[in-house]
Amino acid sequence: MLRTIGAIAALAMMTLTATAADKVRFAVTDVEGLEKLHQEFGPFRDALQTITGLEIEFFPVSSRTAAVEALSANQVDLVLTGPAEYVVMKELTNAEIVTAWQRPDYYAQIVVLADGPVKSIADLKGKKVAFGSVGSTSQHLGPAQVLTDLGLAQGADYTPELISRNVAVEAMVNGDIAAVGMNRGHLESVREAYPDVAFVVLARGRDLPNDVLVARAGADAGALQKIRDAFVNDGKTLMNAVIETTDDNKKYSGGHFITTVKDSDYDYVRAMYRTIGVDSFNAFVGD
Repeated sequence: MLRTIGAIAALAMMTLTATAADKVRFAVTDVEGLEKLHQEFGPFRDALQTITGLEIEFFPVSSRTAAVEALSANQVDLVLTGPAEYVVMKELTNAEIVTAWQRPDYYAQIVVLADGPVKSIADLKGKKVAFGSVGSTSQHLGPAQVLTDLGLAQGADYTPELISRNVAVEAMVNGDIAAVGMNRGHLESVREAYPDVAFVVLARGRDLPNDVLVARAGADAGALQKIRDAFVNDGKTLMNAVIETTDDNKKYSGGHFITTVKDSDYDYVRAMYRTIGVDSFNAFVGD
């Protein structure tokens, strides 16, 4: 009788474990609210469910800090985040990389006026250079690293100004700022906003590390393997589901899911943090 009860209890526990493993909770750090998650990632979620046979449940988070807290509390299984956010999540939660989400032509650049006085990197010495959102990979960390890679030290060779991109561009047009750090898409928007002003890229960096889908430490190994296999075998289907929704997801157009990515591939991001004077990765810059 005791053996029978023990067997039933064990079977029940196995059933509960299997049921828990069949549900995977998914969050995106820069998408707030359940409605927006459905709008931007509904087709992707549906496609991933069909391919893997797993139930993918949206888990909205209000911020990147909230995502870290949810990972630490085992409230969420998968989080899609940016490269700057990833290195902090890795430090705080030991999250595991599932796959990278490639963003073609994702790089930082230094933009100046075509008819302005700055014609070379050396001309920026002693000048003010504006950067965008604090901690942004392509508006702050990346452009600062571009200048460092070319021999200009922040705070010593030039003065960094952290102001919004629109304000920074206006200041550059007015002669108050020598250059602005931004990515390729931002420059396209700037040229549309200022059709009578000529801008030129003074310098551009290497392609930036990609966005990354991470899994919480201790997530079900079988479920993660099914998800990885889906990205390998049905990546095109999943990418089409991602980019068919909102304009913001078009940033992934032409990209691929890269499952061979390693944590060390994000050491360039860690170098960016050190460039701006941040030597530890246990907190988000600007929070």
